[in-house]
Amino acid sequence: MAMSWSIDLFVDYYELLEISPNANSETIERIFRYFAMRYHPDNRDTGDESRFSEIIDAHNTLKDPVKRAQYDIEYRQHLNIRRELSEEASNAKGIERDAVIQAKVLSLLYVKRRQDVNNPGIGDTELERMADCPREHLEFHLWYLKAKGWIGRIENGTFAITVEGIDRTHTEHRRDPTTRLLDHTS
Repeated sequence: MAMSWSIDLFVDYYELLEISPNANSETIERIFRYFAMRYHPDNRDTGDESRFSEIIDAHNTLKDPVKRAQYDIEYRQHLNIRRELSEEASNAKGIERDAVIQAKVLSLLYVKRRQDVNNPGIGDTELERMADCPREHLEFHLWYLKAKGWIGRIENGTFAITVEGIDRTHTEHRRDPTTRLLDHTS
């Protein structure tokens, strides 16, 4: 399931005003006045123009019943995204699966380079098929492996393992306990 994470673009007005989403209009007004005085740019001790502007935006949205109803729809969507993000982040199996996919991509590119050092690349579609990973998920792994310097695009646009990637593959191969078990049985 591919998700678009726009979590950082959403401003939680309830959190900003430190009120419950169930707060009534009197509570919103009282809290707004408190924060407006506190963060007003003319307040020498605690004035903060950007925070004051955010407080004004929050107040203008939450005091208007129509705007608040529209905002509450976005707020619930934001809470769902946060909940899904938290659930996925607490699922260690996802991280383990990612490590397996990354190791598989490195192994595929390692073998391809070893088999044909002059033509070491694998194209996006073929890599997706061989790694058994859909494109939208594979993009994360390719980004990570490229950022680490373990793979790169070559002149023809395909992906190939780098020297650093080969070193990484060797290091991981030595750490793999199943490899050690096989070595001891031979």
